[in-house]
Amino acid sequence: MKKVQANTFLETMQTDTHLIMGRLVQLKQLPAHVLVQQPEPGRWSVAQVIEHLNTYGRFYLPELQKAIKAHNGTATEYFVPGWLGGYFTNSMRPKADGTISGKMKTVKNHNPAPTLDAMKVLQEFEQQEVEMMQLLGKAQQVNINKIRIPVSITPLLKLKMGDVFGFIIAHHQRHFVQIENVLKQL
Repeated sequence: MKKVQANTFLETMQTDTHLIMGRLVQLKQLPAHVLVQQPEPGRWSVAQVIEHLNTYGRFYLPELQKAIKAHNGTATEYFVPGWLGGYFTNSMRPKADGTISGKMKTVKNHNPAPTLDAMKVLQEFEQQEVEMMQLLGKAQQVNINKIRIPVSITPLLKLKMGDVFGFIIAHHQRHFVQIENVLKQL
């Protein structure tokens, strides 16, 4: 995998997160009944998509926070994505034309509930995004190559911290494309 300046990588992740936060502000302007409306039976509403992202945030944000606090090394100049972390990130990231490739099956514990309080779900996601911005800032002071974070599907598998940031943000981008598609269908 191609190495990149660690600070540049983290700043790009912050920019991407900031863009997601801007889109979230737009979602918060919509009526709650639109946010919970499924475009068709069996397809997720906007609130369900956001709740799906919240389930990942509930797992990864505390893990990232804990790892940053426990790190006693120095920052790294370069970040080199791992082969598995790079694969996960690239499989999530929308294409350059803004489309997403292929459906992916959701892991059971990340399935959203069928009925939700839309505003509460969006508020939690907003808080998670603020925390993500803080963590990305703090990550500039640690070695995002050496710190390993367990993945949500099994604690036995751990990825580089930089790969976890990349995956989470690509996952957000993917699902915000899905949200745009849901809103077009409503």
